[in-house]
Amino acid sequence: MLRWVLETNHLLTIIAVLLSIHTSTVNITTGRNQLAILPESDLQYMASQEYREFLKINEVLSPLNNDQALMVQRVGARLSEAVSDYYQIQNLKNETKGYKWEFNLVDSPDANAWCLPGGKVIVYTGLLNITQSESELAVVMGHEIAHAIAKHGNERMSRALIANGIGIVGSIVTSVDRQMNTVFESVYWTCSEIHFLLPNSRRQELEADRIGLVFITLAGYNPGDAVALWEKMKMSSAGGPPEFLSTHPTEESRIKELQRFMPNTLNYFKSVNRRK
Repeated sequence: MLRWVLETNHLLTIIAVLLSIHTSTVNITTGRNQLAILPESDLQYMASQEYREFLKINEVLSPLNNDQALMVQRVGARLSEAVSDYYQIQNLKNETKGYKWEFNLVDSPDANAWCLPGGKVIVYTGLLNITQSESELAVVMGHEIAHAIAKHGNERMSRALIANGIGIVGSIVTSVDRQMNTVFESVYWTCSEIHFLLPNSRRQELEADRIGLVFITLAGYNPGDAVALWEKMKMSSAGGPPEFLSTHPTEESRIKELQRFMPNTLNYFKSVNRRK
């Protein structure tokens, strides 16, 4: 019976791969095939609606009377211009079609920031206790913007839809045998999480680090501050699960990847100097 379950799980994995190939396209920004089941325009519309609702129920600080909110706006303006420059350099102006940038600071102790498809950015005041400079804030905001630009949200949702769909089919197929169904449920969801979802999330994080590094360089910030920020994170980290069980890479992995990619950012310094 275990052999049957493993063979079934293997078959479902093959189905997942075939579906991935059929629904994937080459992402210009990341340079790799990515799942994109959902239309980007639909995601941007939903993101805009969600953003409006979020602003209604949270305390948004105004740049007119709050220096930190003004800094968020300033960093956001420089980064959005850098994104435009990045695609102009590559003659890919349509890559940010539909983007209407917004940058807001919300009063919250959470050390967090995010960017929705379409350029809707939120920074929490708790993050500013960690990012002690405008440049370090730019590192985090550039990283979050890179997630949106690279269409990582679409990819995560697409993979989750496929994994859930296969799981439902597998549950139906194995429902004829209760014991078989129990084993399938325990095997499939663990395997899909570890081998199909988590590695992709870690890859997205490292991609966002690299792309964000380019954005902050084009915005005129010091790319070396990205490494400094993660060194600080490493020192203050309380530990976590092993990397293969985590949605995020370890601080060591981030730092090594940033250091490896750092020389590539030199290609963009001419563009920075041209704008000064």
